[in-house]
Amino acid sequence: MTEPTAARQEQVAALGPFFAFETHPAGSELTSPWRTLSEVTREESGVLRKRVTAVRASLAARSGRPAEAVELRVAASVAHLGLVARVLSPVLGLAALHGLRLPSRPPTLDELRWHSGLGGAFALSLPRERVAPIAAGASPCGSGSGSDADTVEKLLDGPIRELVDAAASFSVSPLILWGNVASAVNGAAAGMVAAAPALVRPARTAALLFLSRPQLRDTHTLDTHNGRFRRRSCCLIYRATPDATGALCGDCVLARPRVRRSGPRS
Repeated sequence: MTEPTAARQEQVAALGPFFAFETHPAGSELTSPWRTLSEVTREESGVLRKRVTAVRASLAARSGRPAEAVELRVAASVAHLGLVARVLSPVLGLAALHGLRLPSRPPTLDELRWHSGLGGAFALSLPRERVAPIAAGASPCGSGSGSDADTVEKLLDGPIRELVDAAASFSVSPLILWGNVASAVNGAAAGMVAAAPALVRPARTAALLFLSRPQLRDTHTLDTHNGRFRRRSCCLIYRATPDATGALCGDCVLARPRVRRSGPRS
């Protein structure tokens, strides 16, 4: 296997900041400022609590209120949505852009590295050994092969479930958190299509491979003819404003058909 070329990484990055990534040799020594993403799931590290606290303060500041005015579980849900969107977007982008199958084993949180900044897409680095098969693979993503489905299962039941379980410790319902995952998948597909309309079919096919898995099957409704996605839960961001009167995300179960605003990812 060979490392993806810089040109291919640039193609993925052109889809948007949540798709951009760097690479590193698996098992290589950590160098500052890189950290392993697995620290987010270790309660004793305090990393997730610190991030949730920062998101809480940011959400409160938008309406000129103290951090305590925003429920902790609201901030935890928003932080979780940003984390899973960042982890899933590069994989979906690579698969859809190159029309290739997924690698046999997705990266673990121990293998993923990040800079933990707020305010958008944080820097992310993927192990080269996990990315290379996508760049040099053989069969189309979403071809229906058992190996593709197995890879998605491993990703959802591995790093994604670990992030769900970590966020659940802040009293966030698993229904909301798995809804966040489905929303992140759909958001990645929508972002790809907005950046590159020619990717509409591969983007939807790659997303459907995830959305059809048992973990996400009951989290949403999806019209496969027009791509209309609607989650069956709410990420709670509307509750971050006074009297819980904030705008709803376009895919929210509470949103009326005319609502199209999307909440920010942190």
